[in-house]
Amino acid sequence: MNAKGILSAEYILPLRWTEDSQLPDLAAYLGRLVTWIPVTVVDGSDPELFERHAAAFPAGVRHIRPVQGGGNGHSRGGGGNGKVAGVMAGVRAAKAELLVIADDDVRYTRESLTAVVNHLASADIVRPQNYFEPLPWHAWWDTARTLINRAWSADYPGTLAVRRSALLATGGYDPVLFENLELIRTVKAAGGQEKILPDLFVARRPPGPRHFLKQRTRQAYDDFAQPRRLAAELSLLPAVAAAACLPRGQRGRAFLGLAAAPVIIAGIGRRRNSGAAVFPFRAVWCAPLWALERAVCIWIALAFRLAGGIPYAGTRLGTAAHSEAELQRRHSGKLATLRQQDIKPSASNRDQEQP
Repeated sequence: MNAKGILSAEYILPLRWTEDSQLPDLAAYLGRLVTWIPVTVVDGSDPELFERHAAAFPAGVRHIRPVQGGGNGHSRGGGGNGKVAGVMAGVRAAKAELLVIADDDVRYTRESLTAVVNHLASADIVRPQNYFEPLPWHAWWDTARTLINRAWSADYPGTLAVRRSALLATGGYDPVLFENLELIRTVKAAGGQEKILPDLFVARRPPGPRHFLKQRTRQAYDDFAQPRRLAAELSLLPAVAAAACLPRGQRGRAFLGLAAAPVIIAGIGRRRNSGAAVFPFRAVWCAPLWALERAVCIWIALAFRLAGGIPYAGTRLGTAAHSEAELQRRHSGKLATLRQQDIKPSASNRDQEQP
């Protein structure tokens, strides 16, 4: 598939805004995007904002409302993460098999969009790598998290490419807090193949400072879906406390070691898979600050967990994402069944054509 091939794919953007300060930037991006690929915006904003968006978006953008309860029906109580309803409304309305799902802050170039769609030729779900552009102070800070993720395994971006048939075969995914991880695990549990592309870089706009601060505990809560990472992060604050109790000479060396470890890890993440092309070295020095933030916020997240869940868009979400074992129990074999159904009619037709 070449660059022209993305015209046969479709771009789905779930949107739910309470204010419109970023509308000019998003409308300009959609103006470029719609010349490359069909675009559907699923807009759950209030009616006044919805109408304002309709007037601002380019004429070629399909602008629709989400369907309430658009997940797969397994969620326990509450409305859950409304983004999932928006995504699934877009998926069900889509006319293409190859879909790019992206948050409103993601900014593809034509080249990166073509690449992510092309990779769906050999996968059911594709995960590229986001980076912040521009880089205000809080984006440097959050980039350190990305670098540490890249060092240990891979980062989770605000955009994925997925085969429509693979996602629909599962009936959708649950409206949990860490919705992109839930989507990935759901498709994989059904038998789908994931392709992780840590060197396919896609820009995203950083949040404002106030929104960034609101995200600190919510992002920590995501780690209840990753038990080994959760255990490591829960050990950080006790390690800092233990270092503080050491004699003065030993205390300094212990704090130096605790600060050096995340710097080294972030440096590894920056060098892996051509990361230095988009991640400035300065972000490596922010890693100790991010680690200290997570050391505190993970315990606050634990308190929310024990209280029934973390506040999110007027509700509480208790589940970060379901375990791979739970999703295997629900979805195992669904894609294999779908593909057998696709093959059988063609085989039958060949039999009928035989003399």
